[in-house]
Amino acid sequence: MIPEGWEKESKEHQKVYKRLLEKGDKNKMLKALPVLHEEAFEKINCLDCANCCRNYSPRFKQPDIKRIAKHLKIKEGDLVSQNLVLDKEGDYVVKHSPCPFLNTDNTCNIYDVRPSDCRRYPYTDEDVLIKRVALTLKNSTVCPATFLVLEQLLKLEGK
Repeated sequence: MIPEGWEKESKEHQKVYKRLLEKGDKNKMLKALPVLHEEAFEKINCLDCANCCRNYSPRFKQPDIKRIAKHLKIKEGDLVSQNLVLDKEGDYVVKHSPCPFLNTDNTCNIYDVRPSDCRRYPYTDEDVLIKRVALTLKNSTVCPATFLVLEQLLKLEGK
């Protein structure tokens, strides 16, 4: 179940999260992440939320494009021209939000072949959570699981 008021609380805790991620005990946090990730996803059902699919785009790397096009039985060029655009970093991303592969029931119609970024999101069981502070802070305002993990890390650090 998604905690009520988590978005507001996350916005209020951005400075505390930033300090934690930049100055906290990184080894201690890294060791805790797998368990905290599992605990968060025992409480959060992504199908109740889908904020990530509604508001952001993963990067579609060439292997992702190839795999998805094959799955959809269309040409790679058609997948790109119909759904993707190059961003300022030179990565393919969806043209419009929400993601064109998001169904009305919050399921994904390419789930089994989804991009690597989607498989890994919200990176709460990876060192990305600590290494890419700006991304983690952004994710904490979009993903309730990220919020829960950061709140638990704060408790772990005694904040």
